[in-house]
Amino acid sequence: MAGGLVFFTGFPGFIGKRLVSRLLRDDAELRVATLVEERMADDARNCAEQFDASDRIEVIVGDIGERRLGLDDAAYDRLVGETTQAYHLAAIYNLAVPFELAQRVNVDGTGNVLDLCARAANLERLNYVSTAYVAGTRTGVVYEHELIMGQEHKNHYESTKFQAEVWVREWMDKVPTTIYRPAIVVGDSQTGETQKFDGPYYILRTFQRMGRAPLAQFGRSEASFNVVPVDFIVDAMTAAAKDPEAVGETLHLVDPDPVTAAELFRALAREYTEREPKVRVPPKMVQNSLRFSAVSKAFHGAPPESIEYLNHPVTFDTRRAEALLERSGVRCPRFDEYVGNMVQFFREHEEDPAFAPA
Repeated sequence: MAGGLVFFTGFPGFIGKRLVSRLLRDDAELRVATLVEERMADDARNCAEQFDASDRIEVIVGDIGERRLGLDDAAYDRLVGETTQAYHLAAIYNLAVPFELAQRVNVDGTGNVLDLCARAANLERLNYVSTAYVAGTRTGVVYEHELIMGQEHKNHYESTKFQAEVWVREWMDKVPTTIYRPAIVVGDSQTGETQKFDGPYYILRTFQRMGRAPLAQFGRSEASFNVVPVDFIVDAMTAAAKDPEAVGETLHLVDPDPVTAAELFRALAREYTEREPKVRVPPKMVQNSLRFSAVSKAFHGAPPESIEYLNHPVTFDTRRAEALLERSGVRCPRFDEYVGNMVQFFREHEEDPAFAPA
């Protein structure tokens, strides 16, 4: 149905601002109410101006970690009455996040969004962004319908996103929902544009530090490392959100044919240095070394938790996501199709402090 009010969290984040732009472009009558923290309000308003959409993007200052989203009764009741669609992207994505903060934002925040959605009589769909890594320490193949499988988790980010998805699933009889589980998100496949250089970009930072020294590879070489470009995530969510068959589904938004850790290193090394790694450093040695500030500085502050993702032999089944998305012609590009654009953008901005990890 055209028009209506979208309640949106996670704007103007990396995925959020692209998704809002697409929603407004696809529906000229749509309005978006974005809930933002006070410290992000100016950025959100500036982004709305850049989109030439200040009249269609309402910036509401609140707090997802508080009951009723930290809003007064009038503002909350208006959202309940007018919201027709909801997108919940806001979360703490830092792998080294303290438990209390992760719990407040990722779990309590999701519960508070669910409360609003359950009250909204005109709600057609909640689009909830989880993560493929709710799978935690599981190995082998993980299926989209699975969640509680006795797994442990590698960090508080994973464990709190797991708790939040459990909550979302429990409320599906009250709130029509589609759950999206992205892999590790990198820059745009066409332009390479990203918001900050973290995740696999730490590998490029390492190559930058090494100069002409022999390049080192770390990580379990045969383990898959699943990355997806941000434009695929936006394309997939836009398509699935319009598909009535996606209600009640959980979709892995991942690369169905991911590169291995060894292939990732080789591809990044070839693009950035025109050489290949010659030295292999045991992953545990790297992970333990990153706990020392001098070594972490050499890796531009890479958290030790990030190395575990290079060593974890897990793959994510995508058959339901692919079945739904193929009707819209949406597919995840292969890493070799966009690694050149990814590295080129890094080259152009590697000295820009605006792209340093938070």
